[in-house]
Amino acid sequence: MILFDLKCRAGHSFEAWFRNSAAYEAQAEAGDIVCPLCGDAGISKAPMAPRIGRSRSDGPSKEEAQAAELYRKLSKLRDHVEANSDYVGSQFAEEARRIHYGETDARNIHGEATDSEATKLKDEGVEFARIPWVPRGDT
Repeated sequence: MILFDLKCRAGHSFEAWFRNSAAYEAQAEAGDIVCPLCGDAGISKAPMAPRIGRSRSDGPSKEEAQAAELYRKLSKLRDHVEANSDYVGSQFAEEARRIHYGETDARNIHGEATDSEATKLKDEGVEFARIPWVPRGDT
């Protein structure tokens, strides 16, 4: 299989897969390839850079390394939060208010809150933070 960058007469660019170059040529001559944006059958190959895969021995790219480091830090943050607070689940907003207004003993909590609940807590002056909760394991 081969991927070609294609272009119609109107200048729209798109990609399409073909079994080989001969298959592309046959379909193009027959008018079987059409622009998905305007339906033009006047299609030609657009200039394209070759896609050369890097070897696994090159190691992770800079972006992959940064993403892995961010994931590691977020996982460490999750571990810290779980070890040092009580999980209150979907009752987070209610329990945060009770702590804020002195209706229950102050303690560290974590749980879930909707965007609407978070906005209301903020408007009431309740101090809290929202953090991305990374999943456990390699999922």
